[in-house]
Amino acid sequence: MEEPKFKKVVVAADSLSLGPSIVVAIIIGVLLGLGMKKLFGYSWLFWLGVFWGVGGAILNVYYAYKKQKKELDELANDPKYSKRRYDLSDDEEDDY
Repeated sequence: MEEPKFKKVVVAADSLSLGPSIVVAIIIGVLLGLGMKKLFGYSWLFWLGVFWGVGGAILNVYYAYKKQKKELDELANDPKYSKRRYDLSDDEEDDY
């Protein structure tokens, strides 16, 4: 099966989007917290929104880690990149 033409570009862009997604998650959480505080009048709702934003940012990092680990595990199983053992004869070992 043939891979899409721009697959590598999409995968690279996805990896680069981790930083902005962390910032956006926290900003959305803060804005939700401010909105709930203004709507209901309880100041602790702001901190609940901040908590949700930070939690979303942590989830983004976790999902990026899982995805990267999966890709690296696939790469480790690739025979092209497997470790090769070079056996040295007894005479060659003495030289080192």
